[in-house]
Amino acid sequence: MRDASPRGIPHSRSPALVLRYRPRHRTDGTELLMATAEAPMVLASRAPRTRRTTRKALLGATGILGFLVTWQLIPTLGIVDPRFLPYATDTLARLVAEALDLEFWRNIGRTMTAWTIGLAIASLAALVLGTIIGLIPFLRRATHSTVEFLRPIPSVALIPLAILLFGFQLPAALVIIVYATFWQVFVQVLYGVADIDTVARDTARSYGLTGRAQVFSLVLPTALPYVMTGLRLGAAVALILAITAELTIGVPGIGREIVFAQGASDFTLVYALVIVTGLIGLVVNMGFRLIERRALSWHQSVRGEETS
Repeated sequence: MRDASPRGIPHSRSPALVLRYRPRHRTDGTELLMATAEAPMVLASRAPRTRRTTRKALLGATGILGFLVTWQLIPTLGIVDPRFLPYATDTLARLVAEALDLEFWRNIGRTMTAWTIGLAIASLAALVLGTIIGLIPFLRRATHSTVEFLRPIPSVALIPLAILLFGFQLPAALVIIVYATFWQVFVQVLYGVADIDTVARDTARSYGLTGRAQVFSLVLPTALPYVMTGLRLGAAVALILAITAELTIGVPGIGREIVFAQGASDFTLVYALVIVTGLIGLVVNMGFRLIERRALSWHQSVRGEETS
């Protein structure tokens, strides 16, 4: 049985409402959604989100511009000798010139290769061990003291041992990269697994869910925010240690080029390469932030961040 709505559109007598909206644009950029007779009026705006994004981009650009202007003024005013702090314009020009050299990109590739391998090994080991230890209370208690003893050891203290074992090669760099990165991810996995609600766990058991089903429906959704945080932190630490290994061990990459430039007193190149390391770190962090937002689009932390 159907009747006609006030606008002459037939609809069902079902208790469910059929929402029909007609968009109309206001002068302030918001989109006013006019409802038909089946639904109330709803106001939805996409303009505020666009304005927030634009404002953040402008503030970021202003900060970078202010930093460059300050940098340019310091040697100009004679606060620091230009020999030891080159002008920002000279450094950026040198950076552009280096970007035209194929060897420059090869060194970036070498650094990123060490970073990728070290991060992958550390993350995989931390995920497996962290999940197993976190899910078994006995193992968690038995390894607590060992973890607290090993975690604070600086990875750079392992450099002599790494050189002794592998010489001045990539595996020596991977030793310190993996060691430092492992703890960043491992601790977050432990916290994530331990954060599982006991009521939810008991409910899953009472419904007879298998271990695999519990991992995918209970453990993973609870631990995923912690895991993503650990991966993002681990990525930054892995990059720092990759460059540190190149500086100290002499593994080919951006870090070793910085040492060579310093030895040749080419301080303009030193600062240009330092800027490169900062840009690489920025790209890595932005990439992992994007992955985190995509993976946790359902989580309240990301949803709250988007609406704030």
